[in-house]
Amino acid sequence: MQSGPFNKALVPLFAVLLCATGYAQNPTGALRGDVQDPEGGRVPAATIVVQAAGSSLKRETKTDDHGEFRLSELLPGTYRVIVDAKGFAEAQADVSVVVSSVRDITVTLHPAAVQETVTVQAQPSSITTQPIDLASAVHQATVSTQDLQTLPLAARSFANIAYLAPGTEPVEPSDPTKARITAVSTGGSSGLNNELSVDGGDNSDDYIGGFLQNFSPDAIQEFAVRTAQEDADTGRTTAGSVVITTKRGTNQWHGGGVFYERAAALNARFPIENPPPNPKQPFSRQNYVGTIGGPIKKDKLWFFSSLEYVHENASIAYSPASQAQFEALASLASLGLIDGVKSIPVPPNIPVPFRDYLGTTRFDWSQSQKSQWFLRAAIDNYITRNALVQQAALPSTGLEQHNNYMNMVISNQYTFSPTWLGSFVFDASGLHLTEARNSDLGFALAFPFTSTAQTISGFETFGDNQFLTPITAFPVTRTQEKYQFRYDVSRGSGDHAPRFGINFIHEPVLSGALSGTPETLITYTNDPAFYAANPSQFYFNLNCVNPPADVTCVNTPARNGGFSQDVQRLGLYAEDSWRATSHLTVNYGLRYDTTFGLLTASGRSQAENPAYLTVKTLGIPLISGVAHDYRKAFGPRLGIAYSPGKSGTTVIRAGFGLYYNDLAQNGWVAALQAVNAPPAVCVNPGDPGCIPGGASGAIIDPHYKTPYALHATAGVQHAFSARWTASADYTHEEGNHAYRAYPYMAGRSLFAANPADQADVPNIAVFKSDNRSSYNALMLHLQGNVSRRFNLVANYTLSRAQTWGCVLGELFDYVNGVCDPLNPFRPGDYGPSGEDVTHRFVLAGTLYVPGGFELTTLTQAESARPFTVTLADNTDRIEINGVRTSLDEFRGTPYIQADLRVSRPFNFHDQRS
Repeated sequence: MQSGPFNKALVPLFAVLLCATGYAQNPTGALRGDVQDPEGGRVPAATIVVQAAGSSLKRETKTDDHGEFRLSELLPGTYRVIVDAKGFAEAQADVSVVVSSVRDITVTLHPAAVQETVTVQAQPSSITTQPIDLASAVHQATVSTQDLQTLPLAARSFANIAYLAPGTEPVEPSDPTKARITAVSTGGSSGLNNELSVDGGDNSDDYIGGFLQNFSPDAIQEFAVRTAQEDADTGRTTAGSVVITTKRGTNQWHGGGVFYERAAALNARFPIENPPPNPKQPFSRQNYVGTIGGPIKKDKLWFFSSLEYVHENASIAYSPASQAQFEALASLASLGLIDGVKSIPVPPNIPVPFRDYLGTTRFDWSQSQKSQWFLRAAIDNYITRNALVQQAALPSTGLEQHNNYMNMVISNQYTFSPTWLGSFVFDASGLHLTEARNSDLGFALAFPFTSTAQTISGFETFGDNQFLTPITAFPVTRTQEKYQFRYDVSRGSGDHAPRFGINFIHEPVLSGALSGTPETLITYTNDPAFYAANPSQFYFNLNCVNPPADVTCVNTPARNGGFSQDVQRLGLYAEDSWRATSHLTVNYGLRYDTTFGLLTASGRSQAENPAYLTVKTLGIPLISGVAHDYRKAFGPRLGIAYSPGKSGTTVIRAGFGLYYNDLAQNGWVAALQAVNAPPAVCVNPGDPGCIPGGASGAIIDPHYKTPYALHATAGVQHAFSARWTASADYTHEEGNHAYRAYPYMAGRSLFAANPADQADVPNIAVFKSDNRSSYNALMLHLQGNVSRRFNLVANYTLSRAQTWGCVLGELFDYVNGVCDPLNPFRPGDYGPSGEDVTHRFVLAGTLYVPGGFELTTLTQAESARPFTVTLADNTDRIEINGVRTSLDEFRGTPYIQADLRVSRPFNFHDQRS
């Protein structure tokens, strides 16, 4: 079997070209090709047999009248491809099928008299050796198990390598209550709006977004990171998607044991959270990993299992400046000025122990040649102590996190005929998270020195954690129970590869609770050292009686902080990959998504929201009704790929699509909490069911629309040789209908219809879907296999991400605020998003040095990210020389991180290393 113009001396029997056609949610790939005779004539009715290496999984088809064939829904891995036709010699080769991609092969058969069969071993796939893409407009990169084993993983998270995909950025997880959960930014957002699936099952957190469950890198076979222009089978995203497939067993026993040790001496100082001359933070982490897989019954039933235990002792090292302020605060306690607190210990550092168990077990069953099944179950159970303690806060402000994640996927592929295939997935997952405070004093003290660039859990210096920041409120408990049913049907034959499917998610439990205990927060204008020198000016009164001008005292009464939803999500799609000519492929499709119960909480609609009833009673024309599930989320998709000439070394691609995603629960949770209980009577101002004047309420705007993004992309890719490939791609993403909060204040922006009722007017936050944003990026990619001893990947991204906001600018991920609800699009409120990185460069590669050593690196460098300086009450931005600053006007410092790994493999016999 020989490929086109190449001669036998080169032995590339298959010209394998990566062609992604859109399998984002389903963790499979496909094989497409032509069979021809030595003169280039097409061979119809040739038999194609594809068998997975190490197992009996087998698929078969025949070429059509044009000598073309296609096999869809192949699990990633190496396959033996055998081609046979009457009058020709049999030919075979090993070909690697990559997740979320299609491999094109050209097969040249020779007359039977030649009697020549040559086998070519498939090269292990890697992000550093991906072939040129000739048939798709999707922006993606595929990371294999070889990459996960070879490239350095500083945090033992596969997200470390996902950053190699052009258009991605590293971000801290936006929910600090979920430790170590992967976050990958795409399109200038924080990554919470990305669609995520594992083995075809939905793995999205439907409260705040991002991953629901973490997986050990040693359990992952490979994954694809798609940053833009997904096909119609992908939904619930306005930016990118990540699709993961786990490892499976074969007829050969395989596995391994791994131990990782990382200590402070091997870590560079992270200057953002631990700047010099502060002492370096103590740190140690050990990872214990074990995997095993093999046949339960050869050629019939296989299993694979992995277990990873993480034993980490991180810490918070207090700077001398922080310790001096802590000592001053301790002196105030020793004077009896803090009721109930006689002393405050001041340690040099605080340990942050983290313990994690990640387990995965998978069974694959070949019921018949037509029917293949697998069952995969996974858990992630961890505890973090002293979580959320920051560099200028005492350990009393921390808490203990305990998270339990469970997930199970059952999948079946059934071959109806050589051209028609059905794929079924049932997924069940659960999350239970609890947060327990280190202290329950009933109050917290906040001083200016505690507010730093790393403040993520509020401004508490000492006392109880408030679970509240100017950006968002963190839940103290969370429970998510989700069931997914998906069925896809695909046809692979001839010039067309149609595919259609249905995806239904039933989420009977999407609940949790914000902190509901009574609390007092006392905020001081001066630091403790000032009050230690002037103890008579130190104020402490839990009843907030007559606080001085330099102190803000706020009492929060006990309340029901719970919220509960029962949500269903439905997605329908149909698409086709049309091979219009041998040089042009057109991918087109249409997707429809909708929800049921998204805006309902505790079984009640927003019509029972006391804020809505109060506004209606006061005759305030703020809103005209209640919000309902959106029914118009139709997303067309179109992508083309054109390869001029006959060499197949250049491809020109372009695409367009609309992408819908409803992520808002964490932003408008106050409106969901408002209907926890049936409302009392609110017909006349002052009725017990009305919100009293001066109090606060929250409403979802009745003109709710599901946010969507428009993707428009274009690019060119060229292979200079078999070793060097370069590409340039442009992406434009335009966001529409993202969420914003309008804070209407009684007497300032909210007035009763009858002036006599003004005293009864409350403060109302209205959540609207009217925000707009944009992301533009030029992405340059260079891939080189310099020699047998050296390969590399280099990416450069020039981008700009902008949105409307008040003190926070995020694309889709959060409910951005409005400073002035009467002028929501005022000058200066449009600016960079928090992840607006103008320049970003990534370099990764492996150097094989003498002696069998491997030197690998993953290096990232990017320009400074923006931030906003706010007023003390966080209602607006500061002014400089009497002029209000604009959104995210200021920039921090450039960022560089280099991870380096040196390894020396040792091989014992043929199958052990």
